[in-house]
Amino acid sequence: MNWEQLLSLKRYGDAHKRLRKEQDETRLGFEVDYDRIIFSSEFRSLQDKTQVVPLSKTDFVHTRLTHSLEVSVVGRSLGRKVGQKLLRKYPHLRDVHGYQINDFGAIVAAAALAHDIGNPPFGHSGEKAIGEFFKTGAGRYFEDQLTAKQYEDLCSFEGNANGFKILTESRLGRIGGLRLSYATLGAFTKYPKESLPKKPTAHIADKKYGFFQNDKALFEEIASELGLAKRGADDTISFSRHPLAYLVEAADDICYTIIDFEDGINLA
Repeated sequence: MNWEQLLSLKRYGDAHKRLRKEQDETRLGFEVDYDRIIFSSEFRSLQDKTQVVPLSKTDFVHTRLTHSLEVSVVGRSLGRKVGQKLLRKYPHLRDVHGYQINDFGAIVAAAALAHDIGNPPFGHSGEKAIGEFFKTGAGRYFEDQLTAKQYEDLCSFEGNANGFKILTESRLGRIGGLRLSYATLGAFTKYPKESLPKKPTAHIADKKYGFFQNDKALFEEIASELGLAKRGADDTISFSRHPLAYLVEAADDICYTIIDFEDGINLA
């Protein structure tokens, strides 16, 4: 993988390459990603989902929305620190292509802002409830009508894959979804693989899956543009993570284990 590709400004439907040195410095493409997410109805819906404590009646408990804002702030700082070191190591990114420290921070901030956008109500419990409906409930009716991978998408319903769908799915008046840069979508995708095979290795990128079968063609296009390293067998879609995805996960972990601890203390 190389950083010229990993920092791609390309968006869904682009016919021509977007060059960093041609960007408007007052409104960079990666900052546009952040704005599109924060003004979307999908992001606003996170205000109705609590972060740790469900169905709380207090006004100080974190929601998914406040958590996501906090993660994006931490992620921006991490991205800038890493960007500083990368530009020292690869000065051509700055001198030839025009990338700056803030670009790295903006990518991580935007991906972090969206990291929970696909989570159903009740978080992981909600994911399990959806999966059980298809594994043991009335949803078993669909098993014979779907491929094994399509059915696994439902049985192991994954908020990360649903988030990729929400960010990229075309709808009336919004072709290509939010049309985020491929760099941001790459950093957003913590698990760049399809649902089967399930946990083929102990590698962190294989822990879950990151896109539904319906979205695999688009993800392959994004992975190709970013130059993500192919992993796994030839008949499966599995890639190495975008390096900045690790910073998104680190920011999430920092906020989840430190800041959200306040909720437990306040409710004790």
